[in-house]
Amino acid sequence: MRSEKHPKGWNEIKTNDSWAIFKIMGEFVNGFERMSKIGPCVSIFGSARTKEEDPYYKLSVSIAKSIAEAGYGIITGGGPGIMEAGNRGASLAGGTSVGLNIDLPFEQHDNPYIDNDKSLDFDYFFVRKVMFVKYSQGFVVMPGGFGTLDELFEAITLIQTHKIGKFPIILVGSEFWTGLMDWVKGTMLKMGNISPEDLNLIKIVDTEVEVVEIIDSFYKGHTMSPNF
Repeated sequence: MRSEKHPKGWNEIKTNDSWAIFKIMGEFVNGFERMSKIGPCVSIFGSARTKEEDPYYKLSVSIAKSIAEAGYGIITGGGPGIMEAGNRGASLAGGTSVGLNIDLPFEQHDNPYIDNDKSLDFDYFFVRKVMFVKYSQGFVVMPGGFGTLDELFEAITLIQTHKIGKFPIILVGSEFWTGLMDWVKGTMLKMGNISPEDLNLIKIVDTEVEVVEIIDSFYKGHTMSPNF
């Protein structure tokens, strides 16, 4: 007997979920087809709320420009703030500038520095996250909020569990990131919840020169390819 407190039955919910599968499949197919045509890229993450006059915005532009000049494309979340700065730097260098935009009721809108044929729109965060991980040769993580931490820890988890190959994870801004990493080492590692080698690929830096050096050094000994 159906409860009066929950009048909507599971059959109705399952039907709606079944139709949603086709939209999800469509996002995956479109993403794979378009991203597979783009060469090696580095993803840049960070806050959508960072303003143009902020030092981290300016640093993100410089970092993206240097990465693009080194021959890599730039992938961002396609929105404002640090994402805009990343695409802006790629554009200034004449490099590949990719934006994986997510449909949100606030904050998010396409920035003007994405290549016209490399702007992708997503309704589902999890589909968009697959594109970041599959087609990135490294993650550059600027100061940000929950979404930035989500991308960071998912990448670490996938590498830790050997679901994807290793690639550089670079945290930019020692003032911002040191406290978090101190906690990771002093609490998580100390309690045995992670292994020391889990942290080997994570580097904290403060300059664009260090970012490019880490990426180039890593790929002297590793082949570039999609991650799965």
